[in-house]
Amino acid sequence: MTDVSHPPLITRRRLLAAGGATGLVGMAGGLALPAISRAADRPVLSHGLQSGDVSGDTAVVWGRADRPARLLVELSTTESFKEPFDGVFVDVLPESDMTGKVALAGLPAGQDVFYRLTPQDLAEPSVRGEALVGRFRTAPADRRSVSFCWSGDTAGQGWGIDESRGGMAIYSTILKSRPDFFIHSGDNIYADGPIKAEVTLPDGSVWKNLVTEAKSKPAETLAEFRGNYQYNLLDRNVLAMNRDVPLLVQWDDHEVTNNWWPGEPLTRAEHRRKGYVDKNMMLLAARATRAFHEYSPMRFEPAEPGRVYRKIAYGPLLDVFMLDMRSYRGPNGENRQEQYGPDAHFLGPAQLAWLKRELKASTATWKVIAADMPVGLIVVYDSDRKFGSEAIAQGDGLPLGRELEVADLLSFMKREKVRNAVWLTADVHYTAAHFYNPDKARFQEFDPFWEFVSGPLHAGTFGPGALDDTFGPELRYAKAPTKEQGQNASPAAGLQFFGHVAIDGATGQMEVTLKDAADTDLWSTTIDPVQS
Repeated sequence: MTDVSHPPLITRRRLLAAGGATGLVGMAGGLALPAISRAADRPVLSHGLQSGDVSGDTAVVWGRADRPARLLVELSTTESFKEPFDGVFVDVLPESDMTGKVALAGLPAGQDVFYRLTPQDLAEPSVRGEALVGRFRTAPADRRSVSFCWSGDTAGQGWGIDESRGGMAIYSTILKSRPDFFIHSGDNIYADGPIKAEVTLPDGSVWKNLVTEAKSKPAETLAEFRGNYQYNLLDRNVLAMNRDVPLLVQWDDHEVTNNWWPGEPLTRAEHRRKGYVDKNMMLLAARATRAFHEYSPMRFEPAEPGRVYRKIAYGPLLDVFMLDMRSYRGPNGENRQEQYGPDAHFLGPAQLAWLKRELKASTATWKVIAADMPVGLIVVYDSDRKFGSEAIAQGDGLPLGRELEVADLLSFMKREKVRNAVWLTADVHYTAAHFYNPDKARFQEFDPFWEFVSGPLHAGTFGPGALDDTFGPELRYAKAPTKEQGQNASPAAGLQFFGHVAIDGATGQMEVTLKDAADTDLWSTTIDPVQS
């Protein structure tokens, strides 16, 4: 039995060696599929397909069947699949909610790769279902131009799939940009946010949600967490983008519940309103973590099962550092400590040491730090009591609490001459550009850097938030709801945002553009790379 939580690593040279774990299904001649196909009751790929964590020679591909099945995977450099160059499989079973993913290696660099998934019924192997085809582009080995998009926050605040309004239309807008990949900056789902059938908008019109049982209440069981991911994969725009654009996925809070921290007791007023049965966060988070990894096309880290932080090398121009600002943090309290310790952890010592080491070792022109929360925006933890800190910022003044980690990281980067680092994030449900200027900061031992915020993808729009002066952020641009539009503006208000990054292969310049769901360029800047 294949353990789909540990996706096998496949190379063209090592397919035979992988044999028993993943199965050798075919080589250059294609998959050894039976010719018989029964018309009725064939297995189905129920929620599309996905690829992710693509680098120069590696990628992960994902699929889900409607029953226990073998997902047969073919690869080709042409959409016709006349000469497929690899064939592998993964068996999917109820234990993994019929999801499976395969880690591929030995891929050609800088190449469009097509992958074809075919479900084969494990109970009746002669029966196979309709194949689906996706594509991804591996990272270039040379200084070829690179582009990608990022955003976060999907199906939040009760705003689900209204098919009469085009569904989650921003995903189709992102697809039109034809990015090399898409960074989902967290809140892939809103496990704690039920979806009602209808919501009346301020103009009197009605938002009509597609509804499912799993989205009718805050998720607590493993099945309910899984059902949240299945819900988003009912949207045709999401399915179309997933098919053609690889995903780099991280998580934030709503994959579990709002503003959670490890070990938190489920005793806030918000928790009582949501009716949670379990009274400690750890069991809830364990179920949520399993569902997140089952439904995410991301690499599996054997040294630390469940690990989210990782580096994606995307050619000589770009390294992407995917952070996890949720799993290793201390309590969401006042966070006003003057000395660093467990209560001030945010990335945590192990992840912080990894990030320093990988940043220092990086030879890529640009280092993109994909953070699931912003550096300088103040976010309150408990909105009922107006208490505590949810994010990094602790208010004006010298670094305190979680800011100590950021101060340590930024001073390390200055000292070790880590150049051309850009921070990207979502989380706060509006779009903004922040330039962190040491000349205007209370803590000044760092090189200037940009932070770009963009979201939500399909959720309520809020903001703008307040910046603190610890690291000297200058607001260069922001778009958030007007007073007339109000907070929690629906997707119908047009305030759904994503960012687009283009790195020029010839000059090395990075152009960052903040965009909306209508594909409007709201604001843009071009950053010249600094030579070390």
